Amino acid sequence: MAGDHEIAGIAEAQADYARGDVKKYESSSDDGNGSGKVDIRTTTVATGAARGDDYPDEHQRSTLTRVPGGINIKIFTIALVEFCERFSYYGFQVVLTNFIQRPLPPGSTTGAIKGLDWNTPGALNRGQQASFGITTFNTFWIYVTPILGAYIADTYWGRYKTICVAIAIAIVGHVILIIGALPTLLVNNQNAAYGITILAIVVMGVGTGAFKSNISPLIAEQTPDKQLRVTTNKKGQSVIVDPALTVARIMMYFYLLINLGSLAGQIGMVYAEQDVGFWLSYTIPTVVLCLTPLVMIWGRKRYVRVAPAGSVLPNAFRLLRLALSKARKSPGGTIANIRSDQFWQKVKPSAVAAETGETPKWMTFDDQWVEEVRRGFKACSVFVLIPLFWVCYNQMTSNLTVQAGTMQRNVPNDLINNLNPISLVIMIPIFDQVIYPGLRKRGIKFTPIKRMTCGFFFASAAMVVSAIIQHFIYVEHPCGDQAASCDSVAPISVWVQTPEYVLIGISEIFTSITGLEYAFNKAPPNMRSLVTSMWLFTNAFSAALGQALVPLAEDPLLVINYGVFAGLSFVGGIAFWFLFRDLDAQESQLNDIRRHDDGRPFDEDHHVSDSYKGAGQAPAPSAPAALEEKRAV
Repeated sequence: MAGDHEIAGIAEAQADYARGDVKKYESSSDDGNGSGKVDIRTTTVATGAARGDDYPDEHQRSTLTRVPGGINIKIFTIALVEFCERFSYYGFQVVLTNFIQRPLPPGSTTGAIKGLDWNTPGALNRGQQASFGITTFNTFWIYVTPILGAYIADTYWGRYKTICVAIAIAIVGHVILIIGALPTLLVNNQNAAYGITILAIVVMGVGTGAFKSNISPLIAEQTPDKQLRVTTNKKGQSVIVDPALTVARIMMYFYLLINLGSLAGQIGMVYAEQDVGFWLSYTIPTVVLCLTPLVMIWGRKRYVRVAPAGSVLPNAFRLLRLALSKARKSPGGTIANIRSDQFWQKVKPSAVAAETGETPKWMTFDDQWVEEVRRGFKACSVFVLIPLFWVCYNQMTSNLTVQAGTMQRNVPNDLINNLNPISLVIMIPIFDQVIYPGLRKRGIKFTPIKRMTCGFFFASAAMVVSAIIQHFIYVEHPCGDQAASCDSVAPISVWVQTPEYVLIGISEIFTSITGLEYAFNKAPPNMRSLVTSMWLFTNAFSAALGQALVPLAEDPLLVINYGVFAGLSFVGGIAFWFLFRDLDAQESQLNDIRRHDDGRPFDEDHHVSDSYKGAGQAPAPSAPAALEEKRAV
């Protein structure tokens, strides 16, 4: 008998075949040649019967409650990899501001302050603007490099191999970081330590970026649910298992593991920095990251691995260029034509052939592929305003850490921002088990566009609270509006920052988690890493915007700084809703793109042989009326 992971991989492949997602999978089962690959064109199961459940008809789709599916062990192991990677990343990032900004404490060779009459750990004494500039560059860099990682994964290596190489590069970067924090350099050559630290950030950024664009698509691809299906819940009620909700649930708990990793890394490394030194707070994350290759090796023959399909970009951009050309030449105005439903309809092969009598040589795909490209570009267009959300989020690891250092506290200043992951660890299960199901039961469709809009407003509220706290710091601090450069503190408890981090946490649930979900659900299968990298790139753009606002990131301008960010996010939320509310109305249509009008999957009566030729894939045969399951004995 085949192993459970083999059967799951075959069912996964067949489900995508039923959708017309013609591609080759790699799993633990074998094609007979020892390759470790399953080709769904030869390894399939009976259409529509892979799980023994019925696909819903129109009445069921409009009346039954929709619920997410379950989460299997493969998903949890990939989430464990993410936990370790986030532990390593946030473990070093949380101490980076103090490492760069603060001076080496008198009598210390490691930056630690244990047993010393000194307030805050430090090493390089480069000041707040330098620390803000470096941390902002780090944020920019790790969100630019995902584009390269996505292109390599989608075109050449596949997600699994790209992640493995990315982990190796990140480990090298962490080792370089340790070298830059060695006591001999901190005491004798701080310029060299500064240069080595920047080099480490660049190297780690390549690995981290290539990892980030591929890990969330890989984890979401492990779910067997690809189509709506009717099932019975524990109460005996008929419900619809919705793949979009399954992906949303996966991303919720994926994000929970991200925050558990960041929480463990940040808390532990802050005390390592304070009591032992920066070299230890950089070494422990490196050790934890070295555990991830073991998990990836375990999953090598267990994970569903979508083989690279070749680059879809050339034909996708040819298609976009042709559509833009037609929009410019058609009456009604270019902008109006771009927003029209006919923008993509006019460049479908059937429409082009009807208009000109032939299609261009590069148009080797069918109408359905155009719909998928349209969906991918639509997803990317939604991300345009997201940087205005991220600029608020990014304050946590820079200016809010400095703000904490100017108030009374009985814990290190760079430990306070752990209130954010703590709030997320608490709130994510509440949203998944209580809030979202409650809304669905009441017929309230809290769709991704609505959720992301709310996220903008919560981020704005967090910045308003930050501005108010900063105002009172200036009023109460012995050094007035020069608080950050003064060794004394304001007589205000640091725990008043709690609302800042809780509000940012809620905004992440609405915007950041939903963005990952949106990128996966709306992207064509062979563009998932690329669309995810576009989502991540919005954070790089926000970092560039934050870099432009660096002059505001110092006393006495910090109240204005937070006020500007609050305004940007609030205006961004309003603009986001008015620009994309039409996509909100099309949510179900976009998710159901590979179904018949009655909700059934594409099966033997739909020939998809040409759908992916443009993506570098061979044509698939029509599915026979009765397909036979292959099993390894």
